[in-house]
Amino acid sequence: MLKNLEVLDLSSNEFDGEMGDKIFDLPLLRVLDISDNKISGGVPGGICLNSTGLRVVKLAVNNLTAGLPRELRECRSLEHLCLASNKITGVVPAFLLELPSLKELDLQDNLLNDTSELNETSLFSGVTRLDFSLNRFSGSLPDFFDKFPNLTSFCARSNRFTGGMPKSLVNSRAISVINLRNNSLSGALKFNCSVMVNLTSVDLGTNNFSGFIPSDLSSCHKLRALNLARNKFIGEIPESFKEFKSLSYLSLSNCSFTNLESSLKILQHVPNLTVLVLTMNFRGEMLPVDSILHFKALKALVIANCGLTGNIPLWLNGLTQLQLLDLSWNKLTGSVPSYLGDFKSLFYLDLSNNSLSGEIPKSLTQLPCLSFGNVSLEEGSPDFPFFTRPNMSSRGSALQYNRIMSFPPLIDLSHNFINGSIWREFGNLKQLHVLDLKHNNLSGGIPSELSGMTSIETLDLSYNNLSGRIPSELVRLSFLSRFSVAYNDLSGTIPTGGQFPTFANSSFEGNKELCGPGCGDLSGRFVPKPSSAGSKKSKVTVVGMAVGIGIGSVFILALMFVIILRATMKQEVDPEREDDNDSKEELEPKLVILFQTKEELSLNDLLKSTNSFDQANIIGCGGFGLVFKATLPDGKNVAIKRLSGDTGQVDREFQAEVETLSRAQHPNLVLLQGRDLISWVMEMKKEKRENEVFDPLIFDKENAEEMLWVLEIACVCLNESPKLRPSTQELVSWLHQSAVHR
Repeated sequence: MLKNLEVLDLSSNEFDGEMGDKIFDLPLLRVLDISDNKISGGVPGGICLNSTGLRVVKLAVNNLTAGLPRELRECRSLEHLCLASNKITGVVPAFLLELPSLKELDLQDNLLNDTSELNETSLFSGVTRLDFSLNRFSGSLPDFFDKFPNLTSFCARSNRFTGGMPKSLVNSRAISVINLRNNSLSGALKFNCSVMVNLTSVDLGTNNFSGFIPSDLSSCHKLRALNLARNKFIGEIPESFKEFKSLSYLSLSNCSFTNLESSLKILQHVPNLTVLVLTMNFRGEMLPVDSILHFKALKALVIANCGLTGNIPLWLNGLTQLQLLDLSWNKLTGSVPSYLGDFKSLFYLDLSNNSLSGEIPKSLTQLPCLSFGNVSLEEGSPDFPFFTRPNMSSRGSALQYNRIMSFPPLIDLSHNFINGSIWREFGNLKQLHVLDLKHNNLSGGIPSELSGMTSIETLDLSYNNLSGRIPSELVRLSFLSRFSVAYNDLSGTIPTGGQFPTFANSSFEGNKELCGPGCGDLSGRFVPKPSSAGSKKSKVTVVGMAVGIGIGSVFILALMFVIILRATMKQEVDPEREDDNDSKEELEPKLVILFQTKEELSLNDLLKSTNSFDQANIIGCGGFGLVFKATLPDGKNVAIKRLSGDTGQVDREFQAEVETLSRAQHPNLVLLQGRDLISWVMEMKKEKRENEVFDPLIFDKENAEEMLWVLEIACVCLNESPKLRPSTQELVSWLHQSAVHR
């Protein structure tokens, strides 16, 4: 019956083991897709022996190993071969590119390390797309592009290629997309634009190219996206750049360019320029104040971390299409211009780490995009990270975004000398996700109207001169995950509702007149409350101070063993811990893991799959943390969100987002599978579900409260932070309080 089968799609399942030969005994098969499984072994050599008409083969995202078999030369009808995201090793054979019907070859994300055979290619190929990215290739790029008259896209990013650009590549008439980002290519940059008439996108970021940018580059008239960031270019931006007619995305960050004023005067003549990133250049120069600069189409302008002096210029007022403005990490003085509030589409404003003074312009509280709706630059964005910003929360490392849509709606005026009060009208910004005003000279009270920022995720007002109380209305901010009012002059009691119980005491420290619920200790330590039960059987739990301590210690250990064993068997609670010092620096104290399968994922698995949460794997960013691309041990590609904040915040994340999704029945939604033990115990107590905490063999309903109290002490003793664990004296005090109550 299957002899007439033409399309076989088994993708996105859990098939494992090696592929047998019988699957290829289908003479009419044209399309085979077994991608996103757990297939192991080598690439099957007999794939085309019986299925001679195969045109499309997709085996991506599996566990295929070894080299590419010579038998693939029999695939005479093959047009599309995708072997991405496996563990294939060795050489890329020349015969593969000589297959007469081949159009697209995707070998990215493997362990291939040899392209030497490709220079021996003798036949002209009809291949239109090659992707060798994310392998282990080294040495010079193969100079074989004259054999590919139809090649439109060549990607080999994130390898170890050295030397210059091959002559045959920079003289290719058909080539449209070149992506060689993150290699070690060097030398002067040369393109024969008179021949490369179809070139539209070039990404050579993060290499070692040096010298001046060639003045004839603008002769590539169709060039739309150009990334030359993180190279060793010097000098000024060529005058000829004003001849670019199609250029829309330009990133020249982190080089050694000079003369910012000249650069802007030239680039203003590029009619379709949408994104301009000039970060980490023009060291110590002055931000031009020339009022005749015009960028009519510009939507994103980034001139950060340049040490620029001067004021924020008036000519920015003419950027009527602006959606993203980043002038952070400079030495700008003067006030924040009120005209910034007139931009209809501005949703991301970062003026942090400057020397700005004066009051916050009230117009910023009236930004239309942050009041009524969102705007993004996602449409048509190029496939390269054209934006890099400092991430001071991670030891000063750079934070790189691949898509501008990842940017949260933000106003960041932190680390300046801004004074005055916080406008109550900020509450009108219902689409704002981040408001950062820390390290300024703001005074007055915190307006209760800030509770109107219903989408806010981060609110930082720390290190100012704010006074009065923390408005209880802020408990309505249900998405708030990061909050700090530390080091002000606040007084009164910290609100107890909403997300406030999840915030660490460091969010409130440095306010002498501020106290926790009931004006209690703000040291951040949980103190178990003794049971008030009067049952005679309470003597079973505490019989004298000395006996109580001894028996209690043994009981704690035994009880924790039973609970952890039970939780492990049910696979409900077991956040993996890692003792590696490097891991502790990079990860939060607790990591909660969500997974659809019954397989356990250890923290070590996640570290390996994300290369220790390397910045290069960031694919998105939100108010709750960064999103990393990861390849799990079974070969499956997933997105992992590393939640920011303390343990309490993690609980809040689950309750606010994951629980709702967990109740939905859909194959594309994950279920909540992991949670930390301490919070689980506390939640069970709060909901009076003690019988679900203890194993039935040891649970005594009449003594449930006493047993839970002992368990609470055990949880405190097991806190990962030594500073939050009780001393022996405190344990004695707690047990003594219990004895008194009984």
